[in-house]
Amino acid sequence: MRFSYSAHLQHSFPERVTAVLSLDAVSPVADVAGAAAPFLTRAAARLAQDPESQFPEIQAWRRAYAKMGHKPTQIRCASEALLRRFRKEKSLPSIHPLIDLCNAASLSFAIPIAVFDRDRISGDMTVREATGSETYETFAGDVETPDPGEIIFADDEGTAHARRWANRQSKRSAVSPA
Repeated sequence: MRFSYSAHLQHSFPERVTAVLSLDAVSPVADVAGAAAPFLTRAAARLAQDPESQFPEIQAWRRAYAKMGHKPTQIRCASEALLRRFRKEKSLPSIHPLIDLCNAASLSFAIPIAVFDRDRISGDMTVREATGSETYETFAGDVETPDPGEIIFADDEGTAHARRWANRQSKRSAVSPA
C-alpha cells in the first residue's frame, strides 16, 4: 500500500509533515503500559502549564481547519480531542495495545496519529478532497457520504477511512483484536 497526498493538498498545505510506519503481526495482548507512561506523564505536565488550545501544534491544526472552512473549535483534530478528554478524565480507555501506545504519543506531542488496519484498505491510500461518491462507516455502523471537497483518507475503491483530514476514523479500517 502506498500513502500519498493529492497534488491540491500538497500545494495548499506545503507546511504539513507526515510519517508512515508499516507494522506486521501486531499482538493484541502486548503490555504497553510501561512504554506509554512517559508519554502520558509529558502530556499531563504540558496540560498542567497550559490548556491544549495554547499548544503550538494544536494552533497549527486550528489554522489548517480554518483554511479548510471549518470552525476549529467545533471540529477538532484528533489530538486536540484526545487532549481535551485526557485533561478532563486524567486517563484514556484501553482499546488495543497499538492504539493505546499511539494515543499516548499523540497526547505527548499533540499531533494526530492515525492507525489503520491495512487488510481493510483496498489498494493505496490518498489524502484528498472527497468527490461526494465515497462511503464512510461510523463506529455505530452507519454509512455516511462525505461532502464534496471534504478532506478524507480514501482508498482505491472510494472508501473514506478518515474524515475531515485528522478528525474521525472509520470503523472499517480501525485496528481490532483480530
